[in-house]
Amino acid sequence: MKHRIVVLGAGYAGATTAGRLAKRLRRADVEITVVNADPDFVERIRLHQLAAGQELPVLPLRKVFAGTGVQVRIGRVESVDADRKSVEVIGENGTETLDYDTLVYALGSTVADFGVPGVAEYAHNVAGKQAALRLRERLNGLAAGETVLIVGGGLTSIETATEIAEARPDLKVVMAARGGVGDWLDQQARTHLAGALERLGITVHEHADVVRVTQDGVTTRSGAELLAGTTIWTAGFAAHPIAGASTLTVSDAGRIVVDATLRSVSHPDVYAVGDAAHVEGYGGKALRMGCATAYPMAWQGADAIAAHLTGRTAPDALIGYNSQCISLGRGDGIVQDVTDEDEPTSKVTLGRKGARKKEFICSVAGWSIKHPTLLLPSRRRRLVAA
Repeated sequence: MKHRIVVLGAGYAGATTAGRLAKRLRRADVEITVVNADPDFVERIRLHQLAAGQELPVLPLRKVFAGTGVQVRIGRVESVDADRKSVEVIGENGTETLDYDTLVYALGSTVADFGVPGVAEYAHNVAGKQAALRLRERLNGLAAGETVLIVGGGLTSIETATEIAEARPDLKVVMAARGGVGDWLDQQARTHLAGALERLGITVHEHADVVRVTQDGVTTRSGAELLAGTTIWTAGFAAHPIAGASTLTVSDAGRIVVDATLRSVSHPDVYAVGDAAHVEGYGGKALRMGCATAYPMAWQGADAIAAHLTGRTAPDALIGYNSQCISLGRGDGIVQDVTDEDEPTSKVTLGRKGARKKEFICSVAGWSIKHPTLLLPSRRRRLVAA
């Protein structure tokens, strides 16, 4: 019988893992199945662009994997039974159970509300394609002068705020961050970011810890009320809850705890890649969620599975960082070089050159999905945050 490999999720991590496995292993020996809720690949790193009114190319997963031997099942994963080695999926043919010999868990992440009341009821987000489309519809219905409030001060918050402000200069765009906006960047990058936010007319409230979201805006811990017609929650991401509901060992954040080969520490037949995986990088720090971590995790995980099935030594190199990239609308950007530990250096690329570099990285990410069986070099694991 063929060895059954089931890959849950076809985002950057899952799609890349499936394609690399198809290249590494013989079709006569394995059966690879990818399960994904959406029939198309979702360019998650561009969802702020989708929300702001731009159209993204449609890339059907069955077209992506045509001719590779990878089977695509469109369906929503309901549960994982890691002890019985099975997955329950609700899909095109109703509810079905998929049995596996090796499972790749790549269900990614969703919006994290951190228990703040009102987030689910009143706030929009850009954590998924449908959420981004709902936000776009909402923005299209706003009249000139209305306020859009973005909660958060990280990469997603900055890109969402600047994209909307550039696309809709008639709106009042406001940011409310628990700490500082972009405060992890080098001073030169922070100065450029502040100038871009001012140029786009974005009002920034730093050290404004939001404790409640209402229909009319938010309330901060200090008691201040920030009024808005539309609130967008971009304060962070959380692991998909399915792993935490299983017998898999997970971190406090619900991510599957894996070793350096991306193999579950509790269930050796399960591998986790992307946002779903808790893996230590340089300095013992857990790798952060993002497209940047998805690719090298996928390479390492796929190569480890292939090595295990063919009797070779699984790769276990540490994964390190290279840079962080931030778009500030379509014509401006920041590329912040970082250390392996993800700490900023004094080397930055700003303005139009930064925007072009960021766009190149995003385009390469999309191109690699279109060519899933392309084997990129993986001896030196370095990440480029997009």
